[in-house]
Formats: sequence, C-alpha cells, structure tokens
Amino acid sequence: MSAAAALFLSIGGASAALAADPSPNSSAAAAQLCTDLNQLRSDATALAGLNPSSATKDQVKSAYNDVRDGWDAVSKSTAQWSAAQKDAVKSAADGLKKTWDDLPDNSTGAEAAAKLKPQAQMLDSAVKSARTGLKCPG
Repeated sequence: MSAAAALFLSIGGASAALAADPSPNSSAAAAQLCTDLNQLRSDATALAGLNPSSATKDQVKSAYNDVRDGWDAVSKSTAQWSAAQKDAVKSAADGLKKTWDDLPDNSTGAEAAAKLKPQAQMLDSAVKSARTGLKCPG
C-alpha cells in the first residue's frame, strides 16, 4: 500500500499546480476543472461507500487509487478558483492520504475501508462545496 500512497500527493507539486495562472481560455479550463471535480467526487463517494464488512483489500486499494488519480487531475487544473476552495479540497485530500499512509501493511479490507470512510466523506464534502463555488453544472 505504501508504494501506491507515495504516488498520491506531492505537496509541492499539488500546490504549484493549484497556484498556476489561469489558462488563456478560462471557461474551457473551468469546465475541465468541473469535470475533474465531478470525477473526484464520484471516486470519493465510491471509496466512502465501501462496506467495511465485505470490502476486500484489493477493492479498497482500487477505490483509493481512483481517488488519487482524480486528485491528480484536479491538482493539474489551471482554472482559477478561490483559495478557500483549493485549501479545503487539498486539506481533505491530504487527510485521506495521511490515513492511507498510516494504515498498517497487514490491514484487512474491512479495517482499511472503515478508516478511510470518514476521510473520503470529508473529501466528498469539500469537492461538493468547490463545485458549488465554481457553479459547475449538474
């Protein structure tokens, strides 16, 4: 698990991407950010929705990897959005990463799903708020 976790967020890289200047076509960039946020929220909801009593370690790892990939896409966006929105999503993603990193290597799927669920829910909430602030469709 720690190898996958190491790939998740590099604080400097994510911060630099989030602070990037807006693209020349900001409405296209904003639309892409909304699309990426929608996917990240969907992935976070799927991770939070894993049933701790039946989730396998592979299912938890796959769901976590989907969230990690979704965050990577969001962090690379060049659309402008408020610092508070960026910070809330980044903080929630960092919290999920820390929880993932802190999981013992011998964690069962049930243990991992139970520990990751609250962090995934926080990420879902932060993404929802960012989408609202950006006036993303849907």
